[in-house]
Amino acid sequence: MPIPDYQSAMLPLLKLVADGREYKFNDLVETLSSQYKLTEEEKSELLPSGQTFLFGNRIGWARTYLKKAGLLDSPKRAMVIITERGKQVLKQKPTEINVKFLKQFPEFVEFQTPKKEEVAVDLTASLTDENIQQTPEETLDSAYERIRKTLAQDLLNKVISLPPAFFEKLVVELLVKMGYGGSIQDAGRALVTGKSGDEGIDGTIKEDKLGLDVIYIQAKRWAPGNVVGRPELHKFVGALAGQGAKKGVFITTSNFSREALEYVPRNETKIALIDGEQLAQLMIDYNLGVTLQQTYEIKRMDNDYFGE
Repeated sequence: MPIPDYQSAMLPLLKLVADGREYKFNDLVETLSSQYKLTEEEKSELLPSGQTFLFGNRIGWARTYLKKAGLLDSPKRAMVIITERGKQVLKQKPTEINVKFLKQFPEFVEFQTPKKEEVAVDLTASLTDENIQQTPEETLDSAYERIRKTLAQDLLNKVISLPPAFFEKLVVELLVKMGYGGSIQDAGRALVTGKSGDEGIDGTIKEDKLGLDVIYIQAKRWAPGNVVGRPELHKFVGALAGQGAKKGVFITTSNFSREALEYVPRNETKIALIDGEQLAQLMIDYNLGVTLQQTYEIKRMDNDYFGE
C-alpha cells in the first residue's frame, strides 16, 4: 500500500484515540503504519530534505489540522487526546475527514486565513488548497528540489560550454572548498588539466592541508552522451599504479557507464567517481559558481523552554 497522504490519515488517527485516553504520538504513528501495512522501507522514507520521515511528517500534520479544528488536544508534550468535539464528530460516523470537512469549524478557518491580505499569494493558496495531497513541508521541500535540480542543470551546461582552462580552475576551487589541497595556489600548481603525456593523470592534490598524502586526479570535460567507460578507469588505475599511488578522483561533466561504476580495482587502490550531476550538486553545496538569493527558516516550538 502506498504511503497515505495527510488528509487520508485524519479519520484513522481520530479513531485511534476515540476512547478518550492519552496516547503518545510516536505510538500512534507506529500503530497507523501497521494498519496501513507499510514496509520497513516505506516507514524509513524521508522528505526530499532528508531531515524528517515522510510518514511521521504526514501524521504530524494530520494531528495539527485536527488540533486546529478542535478535535484533538495535546495535554502534554508529544501526547494526544480526543476532545468532546472530536467525540461528537465520530458519532456522526463520517466516511472521511479532510480539509473541506474541517472548514465547518471557525477555529480551523481562522487557522487557514492569512492575517494580512497582501500575503495571500499563490503560494499560500497552494498550501491551503483542500485538494492538495502534500503537507506544507512536503510542498516546500518539493519546490526546493525542483529549483535545485534546475540550477544544477544550468551549472553543468555552463561548465561544458566554457574552455578547458575554466574547468581546470573549477576543479581546483571545488576540491579546495571540500578541504583538499591546502590553498588555491598549492592546488593550482599541482593540477595540469589537458596537458599531454599525463598517462591518465591530469594532476595531483594534497589530501589535507598538511600534505600527508596525495590524491591523483583525472578530469574529463566531456559533453553529455560521451560516457566514461571501464577502459578509461583501467587507464587511470594503471597510471596510479605506475606512480605507486593508492587514491584517485575521476571527475567528468558526463556520465559513467554501468561497467565503470561497478569496476573495483583488484589492488588496494581507491577511486572516487564524480559525474556531471554530482559535480553540479557539489558546486551548489559548497557555494561555487552560485550566489545566495533567499533563505527560509522553518521553526518549531521549543517545548523545553516552557518546561514541558
